[in-house]
Amino acid sequence: MASIRDGLGVQSYCFRNFKDNTEVARLVGELGLKAIELCAVHVKFDEPTTHAEVIKTYRDAGIEILAIGVETFDTDEAHARRRFEFAKQAGATCISANFKPESWQASAEMVGKLADEYGIRAAVHNHGGYHWLGNWQMLNHFFNATPKGVGLCLDTAWCLDSGENPVKLAEVFRERLYGLHIKDFVFGRDGKGEDVIVGTGNLDLPGLIKTVESGGFDGYAVLEYEGDADNPVPALKQCVAQVK
Repeated sequence: MASIRDGLGVQSYCFRNFKDNTEVARLVGELGLKAIELCAVHVKFDEPTTHAEVIKTYRDAGIEILAIGVETFDTDEAHARRRFEFAKQAGATCISANFKPESWQASAEMVGKLADEYGIRAAVHNHGGYHWLGNWQMLNHFFNATPKGVGLCLDTAWCLDSGENPVKLAEVFRERLYGLHIKDFVFGRDGKGEDVIVGTGNLDLPGLIKTVESGGFDGYAVLEYEGDADNPVPALKQCVAQVK
């Protein structure tokens, strides 16, 4: 990717209250974007007979399916293959992933082999302070013990939730950085994160973009804003403007 701005997409979870893919594709177009990461709200990954229709809906609208996820993997290869098959059919390049702590090494080895077989990367989604892969020490341990087909989908807001610096993690893991969820939090007195327009909270957005692009990033990047679930377009338009 020459520039995050050029290939920017949006995570379909932002439109979780809109179940119809035709409507979701239209809303992506309203943002001035042409790419999406599809989550399980909008795809029944375990029902392959439904996949072609979903893919056609986005292709007909001129929306590229960059990635799918976040999907949780264990040692069930058939389960994993259905996700990789959808990604292959859709032309996606990555699957954002979660691994269960009780089977992480075996499942990551299996997913890494599938990544090589299909030519599609998998990328750990760091999901905050409560998540077992939420901090850089555990991510470092994970990557030292797993194949390079499995990298990192850096969620910047959940990185902040873990007390980490997203810009620093983008630098530290630049060789395994396969995806970006560009998201921003402010924190209340209770410590809980609240979604805000990217770059207006605790995320150093210019620093992130500069670091990622100077590091030769060749993955995918999507915006994620979970506020205003019934009408996310106005805020997402502001997020697009902040990145652009």
